[in-house]
Amino acid sequence: MAKTTETLEQFYRNKYGILSGDLPKNDGQFNVFRIEDRINSGTSSPTFIRRDFHKIMLFQGDNIFHYGDRSIPITGNTLLFFNPHVPYTYEDLAPDTKGCFCVFKDEFFKGNVRLNLFELPVFTAGTYPVYSLKEEQALEIKAIFEKIIKEIDSDFLYKYELIKNYVSELIYFGMKLQPVSISSDHTHAAARITSVFLELLERQFPIESTAQRFELRSPKTFAERLSIHVNYLNRAIKKQTGKTTTEHIFERLVSEAKILLKYTDWSISEISYVLGFEDQAHFNHFIKKHTQRSPTSLR
Repeated sequence: MAKTTETLEQFYRNKYGILSGDLPKNDGQFNVFRIEDRINSGTSSPTFIRRDFHKIMLFQGDNIFHYGDRSIPITGNTLLFFNPHVPYTYEDLAPDTKGCFCVFKDEFFKGNVRLNLFELPVFTAGTYPVYSLKEEQALEIKAIFEKIIKEIDSDFLYKYELIKNYVSELIYFGMKLQPVSISSDHTHAAARITSVFLELLERQFPIESTAQRFELRSPKTFAERLSIHVNYLNRAIKKQTGKTTTEHIFERLVSEAKILLKYTDWSISEISYVLGFEDQAHFNHFIKKHTQRSPTSLR
């Protein structure tokens, strides 16, 4: 069976030859790298796969980043955020590409009551947090990364606590690039319901085993889980996103179906089952309706 998630330890070993016994003192929960070093090491572009860790990257150059089933071309200075929900990759790096990135587990921020990573806009399910930077903004981000690189090599007893502050600064910088405006308590309630709905939807992924199954498939089941009327849920979702609850569910199903068809060796029948369809014929009809292609042609 094809691997659907890369762990942080596998990332260290496969990309940089770092063995478990050589992990940073914080058990590998955090590390930082320069993109130039990655190029010089001859490491190839990452596999299109989910990771069980977060990544923040300052990318200086031109490329195409693939988030889920979307491709996003970038140029110049770009700040990017990656989370464990969404598989990603990018094209081969040009020799003149520069930048930095850090990787970290949820546990790195354990105990920080202000930073629940999955509730932050830059790590929220369904977003594509790619931000083009002006020159002065890129210099600010670069300076933060340089502080992290300097600190991680130091002997300071509390260096990881200091690094958490620097990483928080990167996160908040990204959040400032996408300000959220809330005009009333009613809007705030709708936004909160939408956020929880999207979290519940995304929490069912990644599907890593044919024994798993996508179960929250209808607006009614989500409304029951949230203890609200389905009509109220539908109004809140439509008001906040412009899409219906069903559209969100179906889009996520189609996206996951494409990923499983392309990047696993599971049979179409197995994929149909894990995505909650009662039979393969229903799955085939669903995919054809939403993509104009059959599961076999997508594969």
